[in-house]
Amino acid sequence: MKKTNNMYEKLGIVPTTRNIQYVYALYGLLFLAQYSVKAQVVHPHTGNLYLMSDAQSRSISPEHLTGEKGKGGMIKLEDGTAKHAARELGTGWKVNPYLFLNAGETLTLAEIEDSGVINHIWITLPGNYRHSILRMYWDDEKHPSVEVPIADFFATPVLHVGNENLWGSGYELKINSAMINVNPRNGFNSFWQMPFRKKCRITLENASDKKISVYYQVDYTLQEIPENAAYFHAQFRRVKKLKEKEVYTMIDNVKGQGHYVGAYVLHGSRSPLWWGEGEIKFYIDGDTDYPTINGTGEEDYFCGSYGYKPLDTEGKELAYENYNTLYNGFYKVPGHDVFGQYRWHVLDPIRFKNDLKVTLQSLGWKDNGAYLSLQDDLASVVYWYQAEPHMPFPALPSKEELDMISHQDEFKDKEEEKQ
Repeated sequence: MKKTNNMYEKLGIVPTTRNIQYVYALYGLLFLAQYSVKAQVVHPHTGNLYLMSDAQSRSISPEHLTGEKGKGGMIKLEDGTAKHAARELGTGWKVNPYLFLNAGETLTLAEIEDSGVINHIWITLPGNYRHSILRMYWDDEKHPSVEVPIADFFATPVLHVGNENLWGSGYELKINSAMINVNPRNGFNSFWQMPFRKKCRITLENASDKKISVYYQVDYTLQEIPENAAYFHAQFRRVKKLKEKEVYTMIDNVKGQGHYVGAYVLHGSRSPLWWGEGEIKFYIDGDTDYPTINGTGEEDYFCGSYGYKPLDTEGKELAYENYNTLYNGFYKVPGHDVFGQYRWHVLDPIRFKNDLKVTLQSLGWKDNGAYLSLQDDLASVVYWYQAEPHMPFPALPSKEELDMISHQDEFKDKEEEKQ
């Protein structure tokens, strides 16, 4: 066999200009891939799933409250929440699959004293998900880095109609994104990675007036954390009626170095007309009057276009069309002008060194073709990573202020006024 040192002949490629460019691009990607594996902490994904690691897998649930090695399912029958169902089988047979949480009380879901990374959280519970508050504390901090109602952390709407909360009976939402999954019968899943160096504490507050049962599992690894790893944060904001000609602030007063990785916005329209013309703006590292990143529209930011409405074959605008992808999605709550939107900046995080503020305009149209400043009902969650310490969050709204109501009656009143 003839030996050759020519890489094009080895690959069986004719050395045209375009093929040479492809070969160099391929070698460059292979080099970067090799470098990235060496330079980063190994986390499980399809790019390095085959690599060995010194990380130790652990999990906390009602069946294993400490996560200690070899001590799962040891709760005695008489102490279990499901002792009646397990009475003929005994310890080890699903004796304690859930915990009770009384009204007005807070439950510690997980407490870990070590260094590691939370890789997955699954939780399911009944009731009004806006009244169940999820909090997370890293290391020895006194103020939570995550403080969000369960509904909004998992990009889920809970709409208050009359005396009922709209959930179930055909209104259950399903989300199949890379970072958040909501599966049939309210199976909430988070795949955000959350590192901690000394300690982790996750709590759930029941702000409702009813006792609830909580099923959950926190999956994590014990491992060393590199110096440049930032901490996960998530903050909830809520405005029932935006003041005229004011912008909605999704996040501000973020101090320190980090990167913004996503947002969820629940938009309650107070009119039957288009509501999503407003721009999202990112004020980064000292920006004042004008931002560094300026979007072109609300639906544009969430990777949609032209009001989320497709056209038929004759060019006529159809109804809103939901979509659900790895990194962005949109949905309309059936029968109500309430809209959920999410975007995860996993592939395109927005970096900041000193500070960050993010705002959203609430904007529609007048009949004369001019923009109309809206006074809509808005709620949001911003997700980001940053070096600690972080600034304390604003106080959460009261239980009554947390609820989003349907504004359909306002539509009827406005139509009657026109007539």
